[in-house]
Amino acid sequence: MTVSGIDAQALRPHAEDAFAAELEALAAADDRPRPERWRLSPWAVATYLLGGALPGGGPVITPKYVGPRRLVEVAVATLATDRALLLLGVPGTAKTWVAEHLAAAVSGDSTLLVQGTAGTPEEALRYGWDYARLLAHGPSRAALVPSPVMRAMERGAIVRVEELTRVPADVQDTLITALSEKTLPVPELGEEVQAVHGFNLIATANDRDRGVNELSSALRRRFNTVVLPLPATAEAEVAIVARRVEQLGRSLDLPAVPDGVDEIRRVVTVFRELRDGVTADGRTRLKSPSGTLSTAEAISVVTGGLALAAHFGDGVLRADDVAAGILGAVVRDPATDRLVWQEYLETVVRERDGWKDFYRACREAAA
Repeated sequence: MTVSGIDAQALRPHAEDAFAAELEALAAADDRPRPERWRLSPWAVATYLLGGALPGGGPVITPKYVGPRRLVEVAVATLATDRALLLLGVPGTAKTWVAEHLAAAVSGDSTLLVQGTAGTPEEALRYGWDYARLLAHGPSRAALVPSPVMRAMERGAIVRVEELTRVPADVQDTLITALSEKTLPVPELGEEVQAVHGFNLIATANDRDRGVNELSSALRRRFNTVVLPLPATAEAEVAIVARRVEQLGRSLDLPAVPDGVDEIRRVVTVFRELRDGVTADGRTRLKSPSGTLSTAEAISVVTGGLALAAHFGDGVLRADDVAAGILGAVVRDPATDRLVWQEYLETVVRERDGWKDFYRACREAAA
């Protein structure tokens, strides 16, 4: 893409562009059966998500998701059936990330997307109208504006609906016919759009945020649900944060900050202990703040710290660089969360060996 004749690189390329080389290598090595209109076989899609070596050599596929293999296999297998896929989990469990990469691997296009909000209209899931043409010539196919769902049905592709439970319940239910009958009626034209092979839908949802609208039983029956958990171990979460921070740093042209894993481990430790309500050794019970303290928030805290260290520090990620970000992530409700954070600092961080610098930095950030 160019802007005023100048090449412009996307700040965040779509998955199919960022990992095009891996997808091409997988397609070349993939000799397993592929469902109609799939770019890769289900085995290759799972390998793309989880990472691994290709048969016969070639580039090593980097993992996009770190978690139970069976969950990914169930998600991929669901997309090969006539059931839609619902990725469920608390905020920050990589639901959007997994959905995007699944769409990229299956259809080669992750851009067919509906972002769910409290104001999402029915037209976003069905179709709208070009009102200038509608008024001038009346209802016609030329005046119809297809939604991402309709385009996916016509092309035999994967469509994503983000935060489905934020969409009003009556609007959610407009998906029922598309998912059960695989058709989308257009009564104004006396016709319908029938889905072709390859069409399916991936929705994401969580039940922790405010503004959640429960799915009707009729709609929920159209989905197979896969619950994405938080990372099982601290080391797994540290690895996820380190990998994503490195990727984000490259995309944002941030200078490389060496030896940041120690601070990443401390951020992850703080988040896990406050999230679980107990210290890592199991000896001290803790109060949990109101926020989710997800892996995604840990990535944000460390990325912000990396920018501070690179531009305003000595190039080494230190406690001073992440303290303010941790404070902002933990203290969402000043009335209650600040007390939770202060108690954690004084009873846990202050007494922990090797954490004196972290304790001082957090105290200064909270002053």
